Amino acid sequence: MGRAMIIGAGGVASVVVHKCCQNSEVFEEIMIASRTKSKCDALKEKLKDSKTRITTAQVDADCLEELVALIKDYEPDIVINVALPYQDLTIMDACLATGTNYMDTANYEPLDTAKFEYKWQWAYRDRFRQAGITALLGSGFDPGVTGVFCAYAAKHHFDEIEYIDILDCNGGDHGYPFATNFNPEINIREVTAKGSYWEDGHWVETEPMEIKREYDFEGVGKKDMYLLHHEEIESLALNIKGIKRIRFFMTFGESYLTHLRCLQNVGMTSIEPIDYEGKKIVPLQFLKAVLPDPATLGPRTVGKTNIGCIFKGKKDGKDKTYYLYNICDHQECYKEVGSQAISYTTGVPAMIGAMMVMTGKWRKPGVYNIEEFDPDPFMEALNRFGLPWKESFDPVLVD
Repeated sequence: MGRAMIIGAGGVASVVVHKCCQNSEVFEEIMIASRTKSKCDALKEKLKDSKTRITTAQVDADCLEELVALIKDYEPDIVINVALPYQDLTIMDACLATGTNYMDTANYEPLDTAKFEYKWQWAYRDRFRQAGITALLGSGFDPGVTGVFCAYAAKHHFDEIEYIDILDCNGGDHGYPFATNFNPEINIREVTAKGSYWEDGHWVETEPMEIKREYDFEGVGKKDMYLLHHEEIESLALNIKGIKRIRFFMTFGESYLTHLRCLQNVGMTSIEPIDYEGKKIVPLQFLKAVLPDPATLGPRTVGKTNIGCIFKGKKDGKDKTYYLYNICDHQECYKEVGSQAISYTTGVPAMIGAMMVMTGKWRKPGVYNIEEFDPDPFMEALNRFGLPWKESFDPVLVD
């Protein structure tokens, strides 16, 4: 079918590479490119027996000239961006300069501001449309699969969806007193920011971790979950017909929260540079350097994740509720691809989203969020590639 360039070589990228190789009919060739080429080479070596032809390269994803030169040389059908969110716009610029389709798993956020929203990437709509190429935004799990779930519910189960609660539960235990399951810098910026939700056409802002609920998750059990701001709320508020409220909840254990509060209290989660021995350092970036690498958590993480959406709305004039979700086992993911479930649940949808664009099922010029496309082929692919979904027609609602 074609070739893809994967930018990034962390835990999520590892899953993307494995899944592309499992889907060699579509991904005949891939290039893994990262600032640290040795990481790319290690991934290539792991999959040296794959039918997919793998090459590697060194690239600075902050450098437009390097990206453009590499893309022109390799000529991929799509660039799969699993680098840092700070680098989204540079990679999009490189795709525009080379006429290459683009896909990512998380929206752009400025390096110096703990704020993520779609306005910067939506500003590229006309340029991608005029260039005749597709940019698919947010093809991870949340954002990503949660948006596909919403589109699927709207297409098959509702005339109008009024309420959506997105629930992200990680019941995994890695044994460390404190560690994050994905990039520590991004994770902590997200969790320590103010929460918000969409209601009656406007944003309602909350203090960090102000709103707490308990929910009994299948496969995991009862967990405390907290309302956060999350990027898919912004696009779903525009794209889901009749929506009155969208909220996002994520579970956290007390040990994680206690450690996080202590780190906040002593300034270690700050993104403001400080002077240290004659150098400028960012405390959060230093903290990231001393915390366990999420890519190393796979062999020691046990338990399951449960991520999905609860819908409330109307069908044929009657009230209806519906719950669409996935349960993923950390150890099963590690046995298959050498990664824990957080990387797996992001990497699998990244591969599927790229496949949708490469095969033409989701290809049209412009910049699009994932819920703007037909959900059915993506939903079928989730079952095929390791993230089977479940549904309930009588779910317990979140108050």
